[in-house]
Amino acid sequence: MRRCLISITFVETELEELWDRLEAWQNNTEQGMTRDKYFSMCDQLNQEPNPTRIPPDLEDFPVDVQKALIIFNKLGDRVVADIGYLGKDYTQLPVYFDAYNITNKRLCLEVLLRLDSRLIKNSADKMKAEREKIKRQNKP
Repeated sequence: MRRCLISITFVETELEELWDRLEAWQNNTEQGMTRDKYFSMCDQLNQEPNPTRIPPDLEDFPVDVQKALIIFNKLGDRVVADIGYLGKDYTQLPVYFDAYNITNKRLCLEVLLRLDSRLIKNSADKMKAEREKIKRQNKP
């Protein structure tokens, strides 16, 4: 019984590290920072690269996560002019699961949902900021 609990905890710890790495990848992607740019910046500043600050690359993720990132980019976007980005269109997801031979569908779906929820939040924040800007401009 105890061995089972240790295994579950280990898997949860690995997943938390994976989600942290995925978030770091998203942050760096949004800012346009790549591993090569980071190393170049360190060279220009004559600094040693900090291993904890090196942006993750696609190859740093397990194959299933890499496939999820590829699938995410292939899924269509649902966008409404006055509302913004509503999320990915998942109607073709079973086709991509088959095409990319996804065996761990739960992990793949979790990656897709995490990526999507961040983009939805960013879009909502951007739309809110734009509405506030318009309100300020229209105030007498």
